[in-house]
Amino acid sequence: MAKLNRERKLLEKRAAKQAKKEARKRAAAEAADDPIPGQLASEDVEPSPDGSREEVPATPPETA
Repeated sequence: MAKLNRERKLLEKRAAKQAKKEARKRAAAEAADDPIPGQLASEDVEPSPDGSREEVPATPPETA
């Protein structure tokens, strides 16, 4: 009986550790998806060909 109890506790401990690991991964993924504070709304930002994001001016620059 003692052996079964030890094995059960070990399995529970491993399951809890795996759940914590997955929760940390989800939290990191959600943090990566959240916009950066101060960043413009998505309609004001366009992706550039190299994958970075560039700001789009609200009005076109005037030429004289």
